Amino acid sequence: MKERLVAWCAAALMLIGTAGCDNNKKEEAAAEGPHLEKRGNVTQLIVQGKPWLVLGCELGNSTSSSREYVAPYWQQLKDAGVNTVLAVVSWEQTEPAEGQFDFTVIDNLLADARAHNLKLALLWFGSWKNGITSYTPTWVKRDTKRFPLAATPEGKPLPILTTLGQETCEADARAFAAMMGHLKEVDAREQTVVMIQMENEVGLHGHPRDYCELANEAYDGAVPQQLIDWLTANKENLLPETRLAWEANGCKTSGTWAEVFAPADRAAEIFMAWHYAAYMDRITEAGKAVYDLPTFVNAWIVQPEDTRPGNYPSGGPQAQNHDIWRAAAPHIDILSPDIYLNDFPTLLQLYARSGNPVFIPESRSGQNGAANAAYAIGAMGAIGYSPFGFERNCSDDVNRTFSAFYHKAGCIADTILAAQAEGRIAAAWLKGSEPMRVKDTLALGNVRIVCELISSGMRNGGAPQLTGGTYAPDAIGYAIAIRQAADAYLFLGSNVRVTFLPADGEGIIGLAKVTEGDFDAVGQWHEGRWLNGDEIQLRYDLLYAVDEGFSGQGLNFGRPEPSFQRVELFRY
Repeated sequence: MKERLVAWCAAALMLIGTAGCDNNKKEEAAAEGPHLEKRGNVTQLIVQGKPWLVLGCELGNSTSSSREYVAPYWQQLKDAGVNTVLAVVSWEQTEPAEGQFDFTVIDNLLADARAHNLKLALLWFGSWKNGITSYTPTWVKRDTKRFPLAATPEGKPLPILTTLGQETCEADARAFAAMMGHLKEVDAREQTVVMIQMENEVGLHGHPRDYCELANEAYDGAVPQQLIDWLTANKENLLPETRLAWEANGCKTSGTWAEVFAPADRAAEIFMAWHYAAYMDRITEAGKAVYDLPTFVNAWIVQPEDTRPGNYPSGGPQAQNHDIWRAAAPHIDILSPDIYLNDFPTLLQLYARSGNPVFIPESRSGQNGAANAAYAIGAMGAIGYSPFGFERNCSDDVNRTFSAFYHKAGCIADTILAAQAEGRIAAAWLKGSEPMRVKDTLALGNVRIVCELISSGMRNGGAPQLTGGTYAPDAIGYAIAIRQAADAYLFLGSNVRVTFLPADGEGIIGLAKVTEGDFDAVGQWHEGRWLNGDEIQLRYDLLYAVDEGFSGQGLNFGRPEPSFQRVELFRY
C-alpha cells in the first residue's frame, strides 16, 4: 500500500510539473503575441506559439457594425470551414465624440468569435475605405478646415481626406492606438485577434495626384531624403517599375518629384504612394507601440481597362508601388492584393516579389475561389485566403465545393504549414478559359508532377482517353501536392488528373499504391479504397504514353468536391 501511495504521489507530482510546464509555455506564447516569422522560404503567422493557416472570410463592410445583424452568421461560417473572420472596426463607432472611446463593437466581436472558436483579423476603417472618406466620425467630416480634403486640378474638394493633413493623421493615430490599447488589455492572453488591416484600398480617385494647396506645395518641394536614401541603398534590387521611373531622369538624388521621377503620371503616382504610405505608417507605428500585431494593407489592383493612375486609386499599395511603400512604411508587414480578376496566379505572383509575404484578404468563393486558395497556399506559401462577403452565401449550393476545400485544408493545416516551411509543397491552378490554363507541371522531389484539367477529348487517332482534347470554358480544377517521403505524396485535388514523370528523364514512374481516404478534425488519416484498374488507368494508348515517358496511369480527381489521395511511386 505504501509503495502504491509513493508511486501515486510521484505520478501526481509529475503531472503537476507537466501542467506547470504547459502553463509556462502558454504564458510564453501569450507574452510573445501573434507575429510573423520566417520559416524556410515562407513567412508564416504564429499564434500561441504555433503557425496558423488563415482560412478566412471577410465580412461585408457594415456587417460587424451590428451584433444582432452578424449573429446568425457565426455558426454558418464555422460550419463552412472558416477559422478566421475578417471584420471591420470603424473610427466613427470607436470615437463618436472626440476623445470619447467606445469599444462595444470590439468586445462583441471578441465574445462571439470566442464562442465559436474562431480567430479574428480586424480591419481598421479610419481615414479611407476604398479610397473614399466614409467611416470617419461626424466631427471629422464637418471640420474640413482642421481635417482638409484632397482636391481636383481645378481646386474642387473631393470626398477624400488629403494625405497632407497633419491633424487628421494624428487624430486617426490616437483613435487607432486607443483601440489597440483596449485590445491588448482584453485579448493579449487569448489571442483571438491575430492580424490588423490598416484602412482599406487607399489611393486617390480621378487624378494621378492630389491638387489641394498642401499637396501642390509638397509636390513642388524636394523628394524626401528618406526615399532617396532607400532607393540608393536598394538600387540593385529595385522592382522594374521603380527602376524605370527613377532611371528616366538619370537616377537623380535630389530634386522635386517631377525632376526625380518620370513620366509625369508615374511621378504623381509615386508622390501619392509616398504620402499614403507615410501617413498610414504613422498610424500603424502608434498602434504597434501599444500592442504589436501583424499588420497588412490591401490594394485595389489595376484593372485591364485602366489607362492611368486615378482610374484605380492612385498611390495605393499596388504591385508597382511596393518599393515606395517599403521605404515609407516600415511598420506595415504585408502589402496584400484584393483579386477578383481571372488570372489569379499571375496577379498573385506580382504581389510576392521582393520577399513580400503572401496574404489575400479579398477574393472569390465558389470553385474558382477554392482553386485560388489552393494555389495561394500550395504554390505561393500564403498565410491565408479570404473571400469577401462570404457570410452572405456561405450556405448556398454554389459554395459547397469551396466549403469542402476549407474543411479538408483545415484538417491538414499543420501538415500544410510544415510542408510550406520545408519546401515540400506545390500546387496547380487550372482553368478552361480566360485565361486558358489546362496543364501545369510541378517540380517536387525527384518527380515532375503533371496536372491536367479534366476534359472530354479524343487522342491519337480517335482512341478514347481521359486526358487531352477539349475543355469546358467554365471548367476549373486544382491540386495541392505534398511530398511526405522520398516516393510518397499526398494530394488534395478537384477536377484534375495527375500523372508523373522522372525529373532526371531516366526510366518511367509507376504507381505502386494509391489509396483514397480522409482526415478527421485532429488530422488523423482514415484510409478508404485502394485504387487500381479503372480508377487509375488514364490512358490505354500505351505505346504513345511510353514514348512520352508516361506509364499511362495516374490519379483521377473527377468530382467537383475535393478529395484526398495518397500515392507511393516506383521507377522502372
